[in-house]
This record gives sequence, C-alpha cells and structure tokens, in this order.
Amino acid sequence: MTANQYLTDFYNQYDEDNRLACRHGSVEFLTTMRYIEKYLRPGCRVLEVGAGTGRYSLALAKEGFRVDAVELLEHNLNILRSKTEDGMRLQAVQGDALDLSRYQENTFDITLLLGPMYHLYTQDDRKRALEEAARVTREDGILYIAYCMNDPTVVGELFARGTIYDCLEKGKLTEDFHFTTQPEDLFALVRTEDIAELNQSVQVERICLTATDGATGYMRPVIDNMNDEQFGIYMKYHLAVCERQDLIGASHHTLDILRKKTPASGTKRE
Repeated sequence: MTANQYLTDFYNQYDEDNRLACRHGSVEFLTTMRYIEKYLRPGCRVLEVGAGTGRYSLALAKEGFRVDAVELLEHNLNILRSKTEDGMRLQAVQGDALDLSRYQENTFDITLLLGPMYHLYTQDDRKRALEEAARVTREDGILYIAYCMNDPTVVGELFARGTIYDCLEKGKLTEDFHFTTQPEDLFALVRTEDIAELNQSVQVERICLTATDGATGYMRPVIDNMNDEQFGIYMKYHLAVCERQDLIGASHHTLDILRKKTPASGTKRE
C-alpha cells in the first residue's frame, strides 16, 4: 500500500518531529512511555508500526532495546534514520501496518501501533492492522494501540471554531455526531465502543484503556505557560485520573493496552 496523497502532503510539511516535544505534547509522550516501560523487561524485542520520525523507537533503542521500526511515509522515515546513532539496535524500514508479512508470527515481545489507527478510515482496515500486530506479537506479549477520539474534536474543534455547520452540510457527521472520515480528512476518529469492537477480532485481553492526554487538549495554552512545578502537579493529576473510564472518551488521544492470549490463557496476569 502507498500512502494517500493527502497524508503525504500533510506530513511533508508538518513538524511531526516536534509534536511531542512541546509542553502540552509531552503529556501524551510521558504518559505513553510510562505505560510502555511498565511492561518492558530486559531482552524485550520491540516493534513499532507507524513509527513516524522515531520519537518512541529512538527512546527505546537508547535504553538498549532491540527495536524494529516500520514507517509508511518516506519523509518521516528519512528523519528517523538521520537520528539513529551508532550502536543502536534499531532497524528502520518502509512498510505498511496492513501488511507485516516481512515478520514471522510470535516475533515481538512488545508491539506499538501509536499512529496507524489515526489514518485508517474503515473499521475493516483497522481490524486488519490490529490482526497483523497481534500475529507478529508473541503469546502473552503486549500491544499498545493509540487512537484519536471522536468527541473531543466535535467539542474542541467543530463547535469552538464554528466549522460544525460545514461538516453537517457535507454529511461528515452521523445523526449521533460520529465522524465519517475519509482520506481527505486525514484523521480517523473513534469512540470507545469502536475500539471494543475491534478487539473482538483478535485473541487479546485488555489490560487497560487509558487517556494519554486527558484534559490537555482543551487547555494547551495553559499547559504551555506552566512553570516546572505547576506542570509537575498537572502530570500528577493527569496520571491519577487517566484510567478513569468516565473520562476516557473526552481525551483527544487514548492508548489501548492489550495482552495477546495464549491458547490456554483464561486469566489476566500482571
């Protein structure tokens, strides 16, 4: 599969490399890394599908883990490769979340899909990506799947910017205000029930569904203007509430953490 032109044009000019480096963006990065590191063990082999410019792959490789990074867009892949340092056990290749046939079944201890679901516009494609990620993950291995959520965009973007009328006129919203996104819209938006439906297509059990930025997206200027002490308190608050299911759907980004079941597995092991 080749990237659609909308996606290529967007990332060719978007500063993806610094998206998670600003203060409000770092909330998502710090939260995601916290959950990844919770299940990392010495000797873990990691796959990141949709690695972008390598923010996570490079961080994990610097910690000494063997990382395979797959990225669809050549622009992002070139940036990732330019940041790879001598001695890193990191292999970066161009590839597609819908076809991981270069990898055998049960290869990786941890598999990250922290971007592909943002740009897969049908439930069938999202299922295929999840199935491929599960296939290459070892039994009892951990999968991390990131999503962009529907309703924060309705509230924080469409109503806030007055573009709700345009979306309604173009038929971009269902009667219950769920986006029907197409490639020209760039980002695919889901609700928690969509994620639950996806999980039924693979042999996994959920460890947790967490909000990686929570309230951050609604108050980005406030976050960016916090001093270090204030930001530390905010992160403490965010991490204290990020797994509250009554707040999950209001987060711009979520992270579904899954364990691949073994044939005989019946209980969740922490």
